[in-house]
Amino acid sequence: MTLSLDEANRIAQGAMDHAKSLDILVCVAVCDAGGRLVSFQRMDGAIWAAVYGSQGKAAASAAFGRASGDLTERADHPTFRGIVAADGGRMILGRGAVPIVRDGHVIGACGVGGGTGEEDEECAQAGVARI
Repeated sequence: MTLSLDEANRIAQGAMDHAKSLDILVCVAVCDAGGRLVSFQRMDGAIWAAVYGSQGKAAASAAFGRASGDLTERADHPTFRGIVAADGGRMILGRGAVPIVRDGHVIGACGVGGGTGEEDEECAQAGVARI
């Protein structure tokens, strides 16, 4: 099962639409099951650090098949630190991304950065709800 570019773009648009309703500026990264970027959008005026935050949270969510915020309490565990290091340190185990699941299989994740962790996760959920 794969995530198409059209689906990834719909997810990104849904996340940005929700961000607009919250009056925040975000970056949205949609990746495949292997954490590779499929679609990326940066709203005008979004902070530059959110480029990395959105992608890192999406990669973590895809890798572990759960919301990235669910991983925060385990971030200091040696196994999790080792996995993040083995992946080059790009994963971020903080709130703001959710997996994309089809027929019980993780096919990717949507990560958002620029708001609070709660706002970012809300936007990601709104995006994934578009498919």
